[in-house]
Amino acid sequence: MKIHVDIDCTPDEARTMFGLPDLKPMQQALMKEIEGRLLKTMSAMEPDALVKMWLPASVAGIEQWQKFLWSRFTSGRDEGAGNEG
Repeated sequence: MKIHVDIDCTPDEARTMFGLPDLKPMQQALMKEIEGRLLKTMSAMEPDALVKMWLPASVAGIEQWQKFLWSRFTSGRDEGAGNEG
């Protein structure tokens, strides 16, 4: 024997019918807290701040690499010129 029952109700009505607690106030408070923290964090992640934070280190590294390569190329050229003459 099978019994099939369809109940047409909203989630709030079902929660009340089964005696489950209403978590909306807690969820709203948590979402407010998360939003506040997110906005605070996002202000530190503005594009200008990110570029200033990341770019100097990478530019300095690139400049050092360029100086190293330039010194290798120019020193090799000077040594080659001295050996030919």
